[in-house]
Amino acid sequence: MSTTTIDTLRFATAGSVDDGKSTLVGRLLHDSKSILTDQLEAVERVSADRGQAGPDLALLTDGLRAEREQGITIDVAYRYFATTRRRFILADTPGHVQYTRNMVTGASTAELAIVLVDARNGVVEQTRRHAAVAALLRVPHVVLAVNKMDLVGYAEREFRRIVDDFTRHADALGLSGFTSIPVSALVGDNVVDRSGRMDWYDGPALLEFLETVPVGAEATDAPARFPVQYVIRHGEVRHYAGQLVSGTLRVGDPVTVHPSGETSEITGIDVLGETAEAAYAPQSISVRLADQRDVSRGDMITTAAAGTPTLTRDVRAAVCHLAERPLSVGDRVLLRHTTRTVKAVVKDLGGHPELTTNDLGRIVLRTAEPLAVDDYAAVRRTGSFILVDPVDGATLTAGMVDLSSPPTTG
Repeated sequence: MSTTTIDTLRFATAGSVDDGKSTLVGRLLHDSKSILTDQLEAVERVSADRGQAGPDLALLTDGLRAEREQGITIDVAYRYFATTRRRFILADTPGHVQYTRNMVTGASTAELAIVLVDARNGVVEQTRRHAAVAALLRVPHVVLAVNKMDLVGYAEREFRRIVDDFTRHADALGLSGFTSIPVSALVGDNVVDRSGRMDWYDGPALLEFLETVPVGAEATDAPARFPVQYVIRHGEVRHYAGQLVSGTLRVGDPVTVHPSGETSEITGIDVLGETAEAAYAPQSISVRLADQRDVSRGDMITTAAAGTPTLTRDVRAAVCHLAERPLSVGDRVLLRHTTRTVKAVVKDLGGHPELTTNDLGRIVLRTAEPLAVDDYAAVRRTGSFILVDPVDGATLTAGMVDLSSPPTTG
């Protein structure tokens, strides 16, 4: 009897304050029957205490009491749910401009981003900022959800006006392709089921699109990249364990170990303790090589056929600064890239003396040891890194390698 593997879609929601993100997510969970009875009862109880006639579905994602009392979402709320067709990991990110870093966190591993717009207000500054973050993070799929269509009489002209406006901005950002869906999160139009109130729209409902959008292609089609996390010794045999972050490895593949440049051949692969002829991203695996090479944690194994990463000590990247403490030219930091951590110094910040919290910018770093990196546009996992304070270990900055940006002079 054949079995069907249900895949997983990681997606993030973003939008300006009061565009209705939490209500949209709550409606998605509620109408897809993905919430427990006691959760719904708790929401109904809180809503009644506030004097509301019906359940406030936004409370399904506003998990913290302080958030509920203030009526805002102030952190990334992760939710897990499933339908018969797919599993979902959802990151509901805050809309305030001072929480741009939270959207970066939520969208950094997402394969799809929902950018929500209030049909009455159209594209606003924060919409453009969230679109810029989606473009910066190379999120493979973007949905423009035009919400509160019930408050504009379900008018097609209002929807088209917003889509045209967003298209102009997306084109300027190089955001190639997005899907537009008119919705009413409060009423439920086009969230789980297609609405009869907008007969001019012939596309899918939001959940229908989420269930059918292709996932995983980037990881399996990308070049093979295997950062070594552990070295396990069984007598004279060494097993190199970790997560295959992109591409495919097969027994017999010739491989290169970075940064040393040594070459070998894969003689064995184990997946979940069982021998296998091949492994596919994002599986956790161990591999055996034909030769006793000096391979350790932080090294990266790649296949020759997939193209090699760039070995460099000068890292150029786009960044979002996350910490309260500014990042300045000359700062000494730790750079964590896959399983490797190296010392680095900030050489340039795109002409600016420092970056402050939520700033998006450009950076050039000089590392103490060479790193094997890919352009973020090609392989997200090996094209991303974080900067860490060497004194207290605090995360400072999230970075996306941009090998195409010109080096600074001087």
